[in-house]
Formats: sequence, structure tokens, C-alpha cells
Amino acid sequence: MTRVVLLGSSPGPDTAPTGPRLAALPGAPTVAERLRSQILSLDPRPATIESGDVAAALRALADVAESATESLLILPADSLIHDELIYQITKTKRGALALIAKEPRPETTDEAAEETVPIDEAEPEISLRRFEGLPVRSRVGKSRVVSVGTAHHAVTRPNTVMLGPLHVSTRNAPVLAEACREMAGMAHLFGEDDDLVQLLVFGLVRKGVSVGVRGRRDLFYRRVTTQEEAAEAVADMSGFDEDRARLNNAVKGADGFFTTYFVSTYSRFIARWAARRGLTPNQVTLISITLGVLAAACFATGDRPWMVLGGVLIYFAFVFDCVDGQVARYARKFGVLGAWLDATFDRFKEYVVFAGLAVGWVVSGNGEEIWILALAALGLQSVRHLLDFSYGVANRRKPPAQLPTLPLTAPDDRDLRKALERRRVERSTGIRGVLKMWSKAGRYRAVHWARKMIVFPIGERFAAIAITAALFDARITFLTLVIWGTVAAVYTLTGRLMRSLA
Repeated sequence: MTRVVLLGSSPGPDTAPTGPRLAALPGAPTVAERLRSQILSLDPRPATIESGDVAAALRALADVAESATESLLILPADSLIHDELIYQITKTKRGALALIAKEPRPETTDEAAEETVPIDEAEPEISLRRFEGLPVRSRVGKSRVVSVGTAHHAVTRPNTVMLGPLHVSTRNAPVLAEACREMAGMAHLFGEDDDLVQLLVFGLVRKGVSVGVRGRRDLFYRRVTTQEEAAEAVADMSGFDEDRARLNNAVKGADGFFTTYFVSTYSRFIARWAARRGLTPNQVTLISITLGVLAAACFATGDRPWMVLGGVLIYFAFVFDCVDGQVARYARKFGVLGAWLDATFDRFKEYVVFAGLAVGWVVSGNGEEIWILALAALGLQSVRHLLDFSYGVANRRKPPAQLPTLPLTAPDDRDLRKALERRRVERSTGIRGVLKMWSKAGRYRAVHWARKMIVFPIGERFAAIAITAALFDARITFLTLVIWGTVAAVYTLTGRLMRSLA
């Protein structure tokens, strides 16, 4: 569940969203009605806080945050936003996430910019610029908010506005409450241009909370206060294909090379077709399992035509293995059983194919020594899965990295920038320095995909099985699995040991 907090109680403009892509909205609701229906699906009793009196609003927010037992979604009441964007913001794994828009200035559009600005190259300033109707008083780095200013607090080279939605996890709710109470006591320092969401991010960042950032990308968000703004926003919103964005977001963004270029380019459309016809992710998983077993049966014959068919079947078994997750994300049908089935039968398909390949080699009269290679491939992959699972569990227990803090009363961010600079220097030496260099190397496309492939993910493994079994024989397949799997295990284990030591 998510606790929703609406900032401002104005009913908002009464323009109804229209257009071919918004025709599905029930009863053509107004902007205010649309927002209300969206938040009621998350929280049947959302908190509404008047934003006119900043001090009172901050105290009310502190009360809500202190009593929160779930994550918080703080949203201005004058928001026009896609359902999919709300879903993505509330499903984030970050401790806090803010929706931002970067000011379109050439010197600030480099996404790979360093999180800190060299101290001798910039002085803090109180920005008077506006963008999207909001003051440009925030600076973001590659993945998080670095500094936020107010009418009284200067920020170095602001390049971003806080659009409105802010998601705060349960663990950071007490920090938000503390910051709100402290800011309520200094409300006289804030100006009329200081947006309430911007103040909340200001408090979180100075309290050492890592606030992640997200742009609108292919989805729509705008704040509207007048009938004219609402009409313009509704017209602009009709130009966005929310369903296509939802479909694209159903595909994992961190998949391997083979999956990205040879499966996900079309599997998303199979997923949409399946979801619209009522197929569940578990049913798609059963299709994948069936194809995997049929592939193993084909391999077990040892005949070349059947080996080729087995290669085709194991490829499509992997395709539907991707489709089941995409159906779950597109239709938003998640369950413990589905996650367990997916993880368990991925291993089952792989191992039953190993058995089929070995049987096919034996029935073809090539000898039983193949079982040694089959068991080596199975044992190596089992150990890799065990290491993946155990490292993931250990990593989830790791506390989040501590960020520098700064008193809310500090008039500028000089001390914060100095602390971030020291932190950056510390992380550039020793093992951390090596890891950071290797991470930066991922900006080059060839290195990025090489790193994805060297770990031998499931897509590459199924592709290796399909290609080598269809074109060569089981012995070549197992040798490929053992050699590539060993390289992947050494690479992965080395990296995890270095991260653990760092």
C-alpha cells in the first residue's frame, strides 16, 4: 500500500481530457476527477493538506510522515498525470524519488556529468530563473539530487525544477517528519516562489537522504491552475501513447545483449496480445516449460533434423520465459507463486535440456563420457545460481550508504559540496577507484555489452545451447557452457569480492 498526500485542496480546472488516446477514460472525467480516481486506487483515504500556509502545511506533513506505516506519495492537487507514471514512481526501490525536469541549457544536459561541481569553478547563487512555471533551484547529478535551494538558501548552478510528485519510502518517513518540523520553524525564510515539494526535497537532501530522480520521458505530467492551462495540457496529453509507454516499460531495462536485440524487440507485443486475451503470467510460464521439455525430447533423439528443431524450440522457450514477466508487468499481475514458478522452472528447463543433449549423444553411439561434461555444466551452473542468490540476500541486508548532511539553516551548499568532493576523492582510490573506473568504462557501448555478455546470463546460455546443438553436437554445447560459464564465474566472483572489500 501507498499513503497518498495531496498538497492543496482546490478542485482544479474542470476541463475533461479528450482525444483518441484518452477516450477510454470513464465518463470523460475532469482533471480533478481524474486525479482523484487515480489516487483512490492507491489510498482510499488520502490526506489533503492546504499549501497556503507553509508552516502549517509542513507541520501537517510531519504528522502524516510520523504515523506512516507505508511509503508516501506526495502529489500536488493540480496535477495532470498518466497512470503509468504514478505506477512507476510508486514502485521505485529508491529510498526517495522525485520527478524532475532539467532546464534545457547546453551546459547542463550532460547526463553523465559529475555529481559535484569543482569548488573553485562555481559560487552558490539564488536562482531567479523559472522553467515549467517553477523556480530553477535544484541541481541534479547523474542519478540523484545533489543540492536544492530556496529563496534564502543558495545552490550552485541550479539546472532542474522539481515537478511535483515525490515518493518517500517507509524507512525515510521519520527523516521527512524531522525535516518538516525543523523547516516549519524557519518558514519565515522561504519566499512565495518556494514550492512545497521543492522544500521537502531540500530537507531530505540536507538530512543525508539519497533522493533519486526521474524524468517524464515518454509519459505526461503537468501542473495546471487555470482553465487555459488545463485545456492546453489536455491537448498535449492526448499526443502521448500511454499504452505504448506501459508496454515498453514492461521490458526489463537491464537485460543482456541477446535478450535485448533478439527477443525483446518483439516479445513485448506477444505479451500485450496475451494480456488482452486474459492469459496469466503463470499460463505463459507453462507454455515456456512445455517448449523446454519438447526441446529436450528433440535433443534426446540425437538426429540432426530433430537437433535443429530442438534449437528452435529452446529459443522460443526462452522467448516465452521473457513474455511471462512482461505480461506480469504490463497487466500488473504479480504473485509469490508466479515468481517462484518462474525462478524454479528456469532451472528445470535448463537442466532437462542438459539431460536431453546427453541422452541424444549416447543413443547416437558416441559413448557415455558425455555425462561427465553434462554433470560439469550442471554443477557449475548450480554453483553460480547459489552464489547469485546468497550475494543478493547479503546485499539486501547492507545498510544504505551514508551521504553528507548539512544544517537546514546553512545559507548555501558550499560545505555540502566540499563533503561530496572529499567523498568522491575517497572513492577514487584503492579498490573503490578500480571499481569506479570499470563502472565509468560502461559508458562506451562496446564495453557495456561486453560486460553484459561475459557474465553469461540466461539469454546467452539459451542462445549458446540453441546454436551449438543445431549446428554442431552435444559435446560442443557442453564445452561452450563449461568454458564460458567458468569465465563468467571467475569474473562475477572477482567483482563481488572487490565490492565486498570496498
